[in-house]
Amino acid sequence: MLNLSNVTSYYGKTPILHNVGFEVAQGECLCVLGRNGVGKTTLMQTIMGLTSRMSGRLMLGKIDVSEFGTAARALLGLGYVPQGRRIFGKFTVRENILLGTFARQDGSRELPELCLQMFPYLADNLDKQAGFLSGGQQQQLAIARALATDPKVLLLDEPTEGIQPNVVADIHSALVRLNRELGITIILTEQHIKIAKSMSDKYIIMDTGKIVDSGSSDNLTQEVVNKHLSI
Repeated sequence: MLNLSNVTSYYGKTPILHNVGFEVAQGECLCVLGRNGVGKTTLMQTIMGLTSRMSGRLMLGKIDVSEFGTAARALLGLGYVPQGRRIFGKFTVRENILLGTFARQDGSRELPELCLQMFPYLADNLDKQAGFLSGGQQQQLAIARALATDPKVLLLDEPTEGIQPNVVADIHSALVRLNRELGITIILTEQHIKIAKSMSDKYIIMDTGKIVDSGSSDNLTQEVVNKHLSI
């Protein structure tokens, strides 16, 4: 479904990612791990076409999207939940979700039923101004907005960061359902090792813009965590 080969990505003239390569099959969940500042967010932004430029090759299915802009990648099925959520606080819940529909290939501008099923609180508060939602509710809204694009691949950058534990459980449950029941391919960055291991099929660990370890999530042992992730 998604394949990166020898990808180097730049902010301005500075390379941040260095010869990164991996692939994620349709329906898999990949977790990207690493300490703060090692390039995880840059990886997500590179996949979405949000860095200054990249070299190497990025395939979405059978289509080489390396030279495509962000809008074209979204139309081809990449959905993105950025770090910090970036919802529109002055817009209503309904309006935020509807914004996602403009990246749908089928042209539908209706509220997707899936978004409302996944997050009942949002369904009950569609006319509430998004800026008045809690942090966890705003994260649910950001995920719902990305789902409204009808994505083939869903990218989530730190989806549980700064979220209260009960909402973390709800988000975790929703993502597992999207991946395992609905077959949406998921790539997420995550700091919670237990969450990463419980929901992902495989992992990569990054350091200084490079992949330093990877494998099946069954092999994400405490020894691996201590080696690459302990401060």
